[in-house]
Amino acid sequence: MTHIADDFDFIIQPGWKGSGADHWQSHWQQRLNAIRVDNANWEQPDLDSWLQGLDQALSQARRPAIVIAHSLGCITVAHYARRHPQRIAGALLVAPADVERPFVPRELLPFAPLPRQPLPFVSRVVASDNDPFCKPARAARLAGYWQSPLSWLQQAGHINVASGHQQWEEGLALLPPLLERARAQRQAAA
Repeated sequence: MTHIADDFDFIIQPGWKGSGADHWQSHWQQRLNAIRVDNANWEQPDLDSWLQGLDQALSQARRPAIVIAHSLGCITVAHYARRHPQRIAGALLVAPADVERPFVPRELLPFAPLPRQPLPFVSRVVASDNDPFCKPARAARLAGYWQSPLSWLQQAGHINVASGHQQWEEGLALLPPLLERARAQRQAAA
């Protein structure tokens, strides 16, 4: 499944502390020839600079863009959608971080409150039933706010390297249905 789409560009939006070389996002970046958001500081996230980083990555896209986000990157995409609803064609939102949870690290507080508006593009939330950074009920609530279908992974942790998700081939199978929905939405709007 090296070739997925000729009619979309892919944007990789990592979460807090970035996604290292073993992370599935880094593998997917290579496989999909994706553009990666380049933030100046992954350790001390700042909402405005993260929104600017996503905007710069989207500006590099030559075709409609599908954003593949992880953790705090999902929250960044939701904030971005409120400001620039037409820039994104679709989003795969994997393991969104609950920035309103009790005892959230102070570095994540600038990303609260969580956006509660429906996303203006097709999306899919992928969550784990044992994610330490987003309880199942909260993941379901986020998907509801964003009017995004929700896919559950069993015992997948934060869907990162620490939980055994390096290549994450199974996750790639979520992209073709998302692309079909994005194509249909674009045709309906034309």
